[in-house]
Amino acid sequence: MKTLSIDVRRAEPNDAREISEVHRAAWAQAYTGLIPHKPLTQMLERRNENWWRKAARGPATLLVLDVAGTIAGYATVGLNRAKALPQDGEIYEIYLRPEYQGIGLGRRLFGETRRLLKSLGCNGLVVWCLEDSESATSFFRRHGGHDLAEGMEDFGGAHLRKIGFVWP
Repeated sequence: MKTLSIDVRRAEPNDAREISEVHRAAWAQAYTGLIPHKPLTQMLERRNENWWRKAARGPATLLVLDVAGTIAGYATVGLNRAKALPQDGEIYEIYLRPEYQGIGLGRRLFGETRRLLKSLGCNGLVVWCLEDSESATSFFRRHGGHDLAEGMEDFGGAHLRKIGFVWP
């Protein structure tokens, strides 16, 4: 019998190609039809392998979900950027490849990001997502988030509402 390994670990620069693939697939699935085509395509092209290689060395912590040697998802975490909110930590991004969604791996990656922020001394966290992203909003509500903040994002002239989910 084979054992399937599932690990959440810090990203390394040599993970950049696979993280780029996760980003492209996850964002295309999540945002096609929400974000206008041109700005979405530009964002996907900008976040290429080189961008992710630099991100793995950058100030934000980049975690990957490694399933049997395949990068199935990633999360970026750091200090809360919204100074009006009292939470110390923020999950900037959390995404899975579409084929790995719906089987509990997102919950595992989310739990590890929360544990990491807590271990770094962060009290509470915030996660922002587009209001019209039903999969994201339902995920964060299911996992105890309270939508206590809102804002706007501009994507090539399209103004989209975003929700800030918080955890104490």
